[in-house]
Amino acid sequence: MESEMLQSPLLGLGEEDEADLTDWNLPLAFMKKRHCEKIEGSKSLAQSWRMKDRMKTVSVALVLCLNVGVDPPDVVKTTPCARLECWIDPLSMGPQKALETIGASLQKQYENWQPRARYKQSLDPTVDEVKKLCTSLRRNAKEERVLFHYNGHGVPRPTVNGEIWVFNKNYTQYIPLSVYDLQTWMGSPSIFVYDCSNAGLIVKSFKQFALQREQELEVAAINPNHPLAQMPLPPSMKNCIQLAACEANELLPMIPDLPADLFTSCLTTPIKIALRWFCMQKCVSLVPGVTLDLIEKIPGRLNDRRTPLGELNWIFTAITDTIAWNVLPRDLFQKLFRQDLLVASLFRNFLLAERIMRSYNCTPVSSPRLPPTYMHAMWQAWDLAVDICLSQLPTIIEEGTAFRHSPFFAEQLTAFQVWLTMGVENRSPPEQLPIVLQVLLSQVHRLRALDLLGRFLDLGPWAVSLALSVGIFPYVLKLLQSSARELRPLLVFIWAKILAVDSELVVALSHLVVQYESNFCTVALQFMEEEKNYPLPSPATAEGGSLTPVRDSPCTPRLRSVSSYGNIRAVTTARSLNKSLQNLSLTEESGSSVAFSPGNLSTSSSASSTLGSPESEEYILSFETIDKMRRVSSYSALNSLIGVSFNSVYTQIWRVLLHLAADPYPDVSDLAMKVLNSIAYKATANARPQRVLTTSSLTQSAPASPTNKGIHIHQAGGSPPTSSASSSSLTNDVTKQPVGRDLPAGRPGGPGAAGVQYTPHSQQFPRTRKMFDKGPDQTTDDADDAAGHRSLVSATVQTGFCDWSARYFAQPVMKIPEEHDLESQIRKEREWRFLRNTQVRQQARQLIQKGIAKLDDQIFLNRNPGVPSVVKFHPFTPCVAVADKDSICFWDWEKGEKLDYFHNGNPRYTRVTAMEYLNGQDCSLLLTATDDGAIRVWKNFADLEKNPEMVTAWQGLSDMLPTTRGAGMVVDWEQETGLLMSSGDVRIVRIWDTDREMKVQDIPTGADSCVTSLSCDSHRSLIVAGLGDGSIRVYDRRMALSECRVMTYREHTAWVVKAYLQKHPEGHIMSVSVNGDVRFFDPRMPESVNVLQIVKGLTALDIHPQANLIACGSMNQFTAVYSGSGELVSHIKYYDGFMGQRVGAISCLAFHPHWPHLAVGSNDYYISVYSVEKRAR
Repeated sequence: MESEMLQSPLLGLGEEDEADLTDWNLPLAFMKKRHCEKIEGSKSLAQSWRMKDRMKTVSVALVLCLNVGVDPPDVVKTTPCARLECWIDPLSMGPQKALETIGASLQKQYENWQPRARYKQSLDPTVDEVKKLCTSLRRNAKEERVLFHYNGHGVPRPTVNGEIWVFNKNYTQYIPLSVYDLQTWMGSPSIFVYDCSNAGLIVKSFKQFALQREQELEVAAINPNHPLAQMPLPPSMKNCIQLAACEANELLPMIPDLPADLFTSCLTTPIKIALRWFCMQKCVSLVPGVTLDLIEKIPGRLNDRRTPLGELNWIFTAITDTIAWNVLPRDLFQKLFRQDLLVASLFRNFLLAERIMRSYNCTPVSSPRLPPTYMHAMWQAWDLAVDICLSQLPTIIEEGTAFRHSPFFAEQLTAFQVWLTMGVENRSPPEQLPIVLQVLLSQVHRLRALDLLGRFLDLGPWAVSLALSVGIFPYVLKLLQSSARELRPLLVFIWAKILAVDSELVVALSHLVVQYESNFCTVALQFMEEEKNYPLPSPATAEGGSLTPVRDSPCTPRLRSVSSYGNIRAVTTARSLNKSLQNLSLTEESGSSVAFSPGNLSTSSSASSTLGSPESEEYILSFETIDKMRRVSSYSALNSLIGVSFNSVYTQIWRVLLHLAADPYPDVSDLAMKVLNSIAYKATANARPQRVLTTSSLTQSAPASPTNKGIHIHQAGGSPPTSSASSSSLTNDVTKQPVGRDLPAGRPGGPGAAGVQYTPHSQQFPRTRKMFDKGPDQTTDDADDAAGHRSLVSATVQTGFCDWSARYFAQPVMKIPEEHDLESQIRKEREWRFLRNTQVRQQARQLIQKGIAKLDDQIFLNRNPGVPSVVKFHPFTPCVAVADKDSICFWDWEKGEKLDYFHNGNPRYTRVTAMEYLNGQDCSLLLTATDDGAIRVWKNFADLEKNPEMVTAWQGLSDMLPTTRGAGMVVDWEQETGLLMSSGDVRIVRIWDTDREMKVQDIPTGADSCVTSLSCDSHRSLIVAGLGDGSIRVYDRRMALSECRVMTYREHTAWVVKAYLQKHPEGHIMSVSVNGDVRFFDPRMPESVNVLQIVKGLTALDIHPQANLIACGSMNQFTAVYSGSGELVSHIKYYDGFMGQRVGAISCLAFHPHWPHLAVGSNDYYISVYSVEKRAR
């Protein structure tokens, strides 16, 4: 039901006919995103996820001041008391052995997190030993991070003066060690771990000393006599990280069931202490049979996720990562959890330490300081995971039952899916995002995780930035190496999203693609090959010079060495119709012979257009110029553009550039003109006075071949290489040589003591060179020339099309389009427009059904800014468009107001000869055609809030010579199919597909005269053309080009003013000539079925599609309206009003598509609209 409502929302109105309902199904022309949006890339978001200063902790100093067996004087221990150090009871063995065992155990615990670091132990050290240790590690670490772990359980607490304690050599005294000195020895970057009572004092003192250092450095920088000014600069302490076990006024907990180094245990053995602490809570009574001894027997290894211990470690990592990402600022999260593996592990474990130690009234401290995390909701998920694991422990150990994996990750993916499905658009980020990345490590959940991740990235660039900040990049980069085929579509989608937001990752991906080409590249190519919906043009005329289509069949794309002309133009701008999709390509079979398909890229040099730069007339380039360049020696420099063969690829590219420079779309023509002028500037550089260079100013290299003379200096964007009979390869390598910094432009020197004269520009290239290699590099010694040259070549290829195309992948593609959302604003506006259309159709139909006795009531009269040449009613709004020679004016014929007036943009020697409303039932566009063959499409016309804007423009017909006596360009538009028929002062009828934006067919007229009128019926595939010689020709575009002209009527003896094909299965052809003879033809019959005679000397004529009326305008200053039977309905000679003046010679007229209204334009600049009598309306 919903789909039916979507297709036909007007069904509830009751009495609409089929035509009303088709408004919803009619295709829209030029309304795709590339036509409606500005062609520019999305604004790049600041990417803070990429670590510019990624570090590694390469050295670790383990300083243990335990003095086993002797308690420090300022600490009164309880009985019983916590005694375990690194899970070892120091009283279970001799003091020295205990100290060494504890040191080895601590090192082993750290090695679980960073096995490749360099570890040094200092057990009960002196000040000198600590100094020696720290300076040695810093010297070896260079710019990398060093960790300093301090256990002060056997020495007094830190002092408020910023001192920690060590021993003398005889262990008879406690010796203070200043934190200031420790900073000096450790340097930066460093990380400090303090496990002792009042550890917060050390953090405070550290910050004070760091601030003192900064102040001293500032003073030394100002005063050169300061003692520090003569000394090497001490390192800054800003990159130092500190972790302390408690606040400045707190003592470490002494509970006997906990280790004495509880803080160290949380940092280095988090799973073990977390399970032990969990068992000590009251809630453990819910899990019978679990004791402290039993948890020591939990099976598995930390790095094996398939075992209970490994799975708990995996869940713990995911939870602590998630807590940190949700609580910490993004930049702090990147610094602490993504910059250094060991630092990230310590801080994840620090979150556990905060939770456990706070339960014993002890608050761990960190610098930089973290927000409180011990009450985060994710800790409940951790407790549940531990509970589920421990509940299985008795049966696993005693009975050997299989371990049931935790549902934690599946549940978190479900929560993430709920967030994606049920959340509103403006919402906070999902807290499960870090867990989704952890799940990518699991083969069981990987497919689902990738699917959800892709849906999340589809929300927009902000989602991609969030995913990158949490660390998605290394995960999806690693997955590219996966051989699982089911992952490939998801990975392609995810990478498209990522690269659209952060294009710098293309470099990182390219290295991997080279390495794993068989995986990722093959996937991309396979997707391209499996695409079966290649749009193919209809067969074109097999004229001389036609090209092989770019694709030979819908399923077999062919790779070409040079892309099609349409692709070149599409890169230039996406708003322009690919009128130039004439399939200009080089085929492997054709070799160097390149020609053009039928169309505006004609090989005829007679149809030339002289082009000049919009800014300067310095370079005048035309097709004749190419021919002259071949013959005139003064063009020897430009001749190098062509080479030996006039039909070389360079000549064809030059032709394409010339056509692009004359393109009716301004952006295209401006860019092409800049390229042309740049080439002309370089090619004519040698015509300027030259001076001799010495060889010292040049860097020499051997010539590419024995026949080459002079040094070959590569010039960016230079001319093509000259060909030779002995060497014609375009792919052989040639050695590139550097260019001297002071090398003047275009003046290559050769070997010799006194230098040599310059070689011609065409000889500055090696005979063998890569196809896409650059030409000789040249600089100039003339500042003015250099500045002018830079202005010519600047922005020649700077278009936003690629960035705009990439923006598509950054936007949501899974979201329901707004136009399909039944509650969206766009949908409501369309419903209103279609209801308006229905009302117009009904009212107009009722008015026509009453009968039309007269059509001379003047309802609008106004003076147009120019002489009207074409007039066109909007089908559903009270707006009439009036075109003069080069401008368009819009009038509201109900209110009598001028709505808009703008220049069409056609050259001054051309004129507008045809207009059509595109998408008249919806968002209207105006198409204008001029007698030079150019077609332009406009939007935002008659809009009070916006200025008219060109949507697209292209060369609809080529080889048209503008003339005042010709028919110009005539068009006929079919909204149902999106086809545009065009003809005029040419010998073909060209059909354009506006959806695919390409020419689909050229139908030869078979006549020597111009086409004056076109009318088509897509249901019968018929096209009717009226010609200047009086003939009426009928074409069936389904048939072959040699057989498509199915009927020719030669009953008219003069210029055909109008030929109209009625739009129904049995519709006849109506045609009128300037002699006033109206003839009706049945396309199935060879002769006319009816003939009427109206006035002679016609200049304009139109036929109402529904009211059976014929209106004609005469050069004799009157307008006549006839019925379909030839009876005179109205004869208009004067304008309404007192002393109404005589109408001028009629220049144009048109009926409204629905209302019985007639718009008439005359040579006296006036535009008038006539309707039926008021009492009839």
